[in-house]
Amino acid sequence: MTKKQKAMLLRIIATFIVYIPLAVADHMEALPEGLGTWGKLAVYLVPYVLIGWDIVYKAFRNIKNGQVFDENFLMSVATFGAFGIGEYSEAVAVMLFYQVGELFQSYAVNRSRQSITELMDICPEYANIEEDGQLKQVDPDDVQVGDIIVVKAGERIPLDGKVVFGDSMVDTSALTGESVPRKAGVGDDVISGCVNGSGLLRVQVTKEFDDSTVAKILELVENASSKKAQVENFITRFARYYTPIVVIAAVVLAVLPPLLLGQSWSEGVRRACTFLVISCPCALVISVPMSFFSGIGAASRRGVLVKGSNYLEALSQMDTIVFDKTGTLTKGEFKVTEIHLADGSVPAGNAIGVNTADADLSGEKLGLLELAALAESYSDHPISRSIKDAWGSAIDMNRVSDTEEISGHGVKAVIDGHVVLAGNSKLMKEMQVGYRECPSIGTVVYVAEDGVFKGSIVISDTIKEEAYKAIHDLKKVGVRRTVMLTGDKKEVGEAVASRLGLDEVHAELLPDGKVAKVEELLAGLHGKDKLAFVGDGINDAPVLSRADIGIAMGSMGSDAAIEAADIVLMDDDPSKISDVVRISRKTMSIVKQNIIFALGVKAIVLLMGAFGMANMWEAVFADVGVSVIAILNAMRALSLK
Repeated sequence: MTKKQKAMLLRIIATFIVYIPLAVADHMEALPEGLGTWGKLAVYLVPYVLIGWDIVYKAFRNIKNGQVFDENFLMSVATFGAFGIGEYSEAVAVMLFYQVGELFQSYAVNRSRQSITELMDICPEYANIEEDGQLKQVDPDDVQVGDIIVVKAGERIPLDGKVVFGDSMVDTSALTGESVPRKAGVGDDVISGCVNGSGLLRVQVTKEFDDSTVAKILELVENASSKKAQVENFITRFARYYTPIVVIAAVVLAVLPPLLLGQSWSEGVRRACTFLVISCPCALVISVPMSFFSGIGAASRRGVLVKGSNYLEALSQMDTIVFDKTGTLTKGEFKVTEIHLADGSVPAGNAIGVNTADADLSGEKLGLLELAALAESYSDHPISRSIKDAWGSAIDMNRVSDTEEISGHGVKAVIDGHVVLAGNSKLMKEMQVGYRECPSIGTVVYVAEDGVFKGSIVISDTIKEEAYKAIHDLKKVGVRRTVMLTGDKKEVGEAVASRLGLDEVHAELLPDGKVAKVEELLAGLHGKDKLAFVGDGINDAPVLSRADIGIAMGSMGSDAAIEAADIVLMDDDPSKISDVVRISRKTMSIVKQNIIFALGVKAIVLLMGAFGMANMWEAVFADVGVSVIAILNAMRALSLK
């Protein structure tokens, strides 16, 4: 509880101590007879001023600033009116219970924010710099790019960087929501906000603190509330017109019945005051934004950052989801999956890859793989790296000479005095090598020696294990259409789509072709249906921006992902999308419940108040009681899963 909340609690307790004996004595007609009307008013003003002076002050201050119609104005006018017709006890009670409700609301909102703050408590307090053999704690802002920082076991990594000494297990749960630590050793990148588990690490800083992952994430969370959902904007506009209307209605209620129907003026004023207390829109104004705030907090617990409640609302209406293939549904890690000899076809290894240490390969297949690895030895192309990784043994570079990389075709090299070609079918045709077409799905590298075709090696991307669950769960939560876009060959795209159970696949697309395809899919949506695009956040920025909801693979906090997307999956797990869709729909359900409940109860009690069937106590329930119930309901969103 904050100092301000503690001070308010003390005021409430003090007011109860003064008010309760006074109200009991008044009810039992035990007050001194000599008090009179003014004396009684003066006595009741003591607890009223004690509990309500700040409300009255805010009302007059806001009127002075041109902000007339708010809850402070409504409560002040209503209680002044109650005093005016001699309802002293009710006037104090209304202000007292209003402040009790305000304290509860403040505590609930603060607790909700605190739970998210604790969840995102990833901001480092210091960084260790070694000077003269001693560790010195400095502000992370004072550390420069290139500096070496020391992160001891149990400490939070303060800045993004690369490990230059040490091995450890790093806890990334604050960013990803996953409890399984990741190994970090020399040469590995580590990011701020994670906790060093066991060993001491020396890290060379690669980004200043303001550009670090932790700074960007905290800024994103802090700004999330500024991007309001349509229903929040509706509530804001509703309150802007609603409050003046009810004030005018209260004036009419106080004046017209006495003038036209012979009702007493005191009864007219009493009904008007009751009407004003009932009409306070606190339940809607507080509970609706709080529901979204809690929903965003629930998503962040799962390692998913939602940039605003507008995106959470849009996600609840998602009908179509479009995936990029490489790096999103597949790992983007190319492995040798098959080896074909010129005189036959023998699968080698599995989808994870081939390694000479554990694969059952004959001498001829090993020879073909070694020949390709030697030919690709000087290349740093991903395909070349895949072949060298599959070979797995040291490569004798002395055996290779006169290497030539032929752009878009492959590699030509002299190995042990023999001319070796390793590349695609275009290379074979250009060099007039009679080769045998490989029908396998993936990237095929054909190998020839001295103009004689030796065989082919198939390199394929592997599907993420989580991708199967992602598609299944999205269908389960009601997403109607799943689509994949890829720049890869049609056969490769269709094979991946078939294995995952996707509804559509569009292959061989350039970046602008992906945008055009998303535009086409958007045009086919109906009503409030939304389209989400899921990509890696680096190459897919144009498509992420064009979709209704852009979801990026965060790559553990890559700048491009955080900047380009509306929603960021911090650990690149596409199966978490269905979790956030579920959270968004439950959040919207809670929002609708609060709107219907608050407006329904207020409408009933307002009518009762207008016809004299509700007193100040019913009015207090319609205001404070409804607000408390709506806020408790909103807090449920924080624990959604």
